[in-house]
Parts: sequence; C-alpha cells; structure tokens
Amino acid sequence: MAHRYLDVDGVRVFYRESIPTQAGADAPVLLLLHGFPSASHQFRRLIDAIGNSYRVIAPDYPGFGHSDVPLPASAGGTFDYSFDRLADTMEGFVKGLGLDRFVAYLFDFGAPVGFRLAAQHPEWIAGLIVQNGNAYKEGLSDGARDFIALRPDQPDAERKIRDLLTLSGTRFQYETGIGQPELLAPDGWTLDQHFLDQPGRKQPQVDLAFDYHSNVARYGEWQAWLRQHRPPTLIVWGKDDPFFPASGAHAFLRDVPEAELHLFETGHFALEEKLPEIVPLIGDFIDRTWR
Repeated sequence: MAHRYLDVDGVRVFYRESIPTQAGADAPVLLLLHGFPSASHQFRRLIDAIGNSYRVIAPDYPGFGHSDVPLPASAGGTFDYSFDRLADTMEGFVKGLGLDRFVAYLFDFGAPVGFRLAAQHPEWIAGLIVQNGNAYKEGLSDGARDFIALRPDQPDAERKIRDLLTLSGTRFQYETGIGQPELLAPDGWTLDQHFLDQPGRKQPQVDLAFDYHSNVARYGEWQAWLRQHRPPTLIVWGKDDPFFPASGAHAFLRDVPEAELHLFETGHFALEEKLPEIVPLIGDFIDRTWR
C-alpha cells in the first residue's frame, strides 16, 4: 500500500492506494469513500485483503485524517465545509488521478459525496457498493432525524453536535449494534478521536453536521438517478446501525431491483466485525461488474 498526497485546488489530499501486483496496470479500480468521523484508515484491513487484485484508492476528505484542514468559512476562512464542497474536492481528486471508471464504495458520508459525483459524472460509475450509506428518508432513525433537524440558530444545537465529537460519542458509533465486542479493535475510535481532537478540527465537523439536511433534500434526485442508470449495486449493511437502520438498505431495491442485498448482524462500522463475510462479496461483485 502506498501513502500519497495530491494537491486539489490548493488542498493537500491524503490517500492510500494499493499496488495490485497480481492484476497489474489493468486492475479494476475501487474508490473508497469514508464516513464520519473516520478517515481512510477505516479501510486499511479491506485494502490489505483485496489490494493485490484491485487498484484500491481511499482518500481523506479535507478536514479529515491526514488531509489538510483549511480554515472554515464559518471561522473567517475561505473553505466552505459543505457536502457540495467535499464532492467538488473529490471530483478534482478523481480527475487529478486520471480516473475515468471505477466502482464506488459509499459508506456514511461517502453516500452523499458519491451520489453527487455519480450525478455529475455517470460515465465514471462502473458499479456501487453501498455500506450503511443512506439515500432514503425511511433509512433515517429517529435519532438521525433529530440530529439532521439541528440548525445554528437553535439553542444548544452546536453543543449537541460537539457532544458527538467526544470520545464517548465516537465509541458509541463503533460499539452500538456490535455482536461480538472482542472482534472490535479499539484502534478505530482511538485514531478517529485523535484526529477530532487536533486544533481546528471540530468546527469543520460542526459545519458539515449543520449542512447534512442538504443531502436529504437531494434524496429524490439520487433515487431518480438510480432508476435512470440502474448501476450494478451491491448493498452490504449492518442492520443494527443506530443512525441508518435496515429499512434504508431495503429502500434501494425500489429503484434498483437487481441490486444484491446482504444484511449483517452488526452496527454502523460493518467492516470492523464482518470483514471476512463481506470481502468475498466485494471481490465477486467487482469481478462481474468490471467485465
């Protein structure tokens, strides 16, 4: 695995890229788009498992992981931490690497970022792997709906968001719904919290939380895109996710009836516990889809 940086409009974007010695230069490309509050490190075991057969690329968004953290517009800077801006950066990242076709892995925040890319460049999308990445209102738990409804002018709204940026909030996201706690490595939430606690890191997350309603507003657009393009789709979902329940996974079948749906008895970070079961599904899907 190589660890690299790419300049995208003045922002240094960190990314991990596998070197597929088995498949060579013609290896299928898998773009891994991570979620909140993690970064590309959450995919390290997956990349180790499949990186010899596929060119696997996992970037960190601005403000996440090892990427730059431009000063937010909300704090007097010039970078607007919105999902539109994250998608614009990822569009520049894809173009900077010269990618013209890939399977997109959409997890959590990766869904709104990835669907924006897909709507803008449908020719790029060879297939979708959706893992607890929501695009339907019925896929939002009551807690998620309350969180999305927060607005900057509401009393205690920012405090509620910042409470989720604490160690207890981060561990909650990893541990809730897990079936076998001994399979959950503490490295994930520990590293996430390390990044969140760095200077200047929390305000970008607050801004993105307040912008999440913009994703819900575009659900209808993304569903129409799915109906029009009918991309090959694999859905692997932790059904005990406290934010995105299994109803959100089933909803994809309305617009992509041919999608393959697999539910797992685990939580939000399904790869942490169910990697051995999910890896063969991913490999089989990419092999069939890429051809």
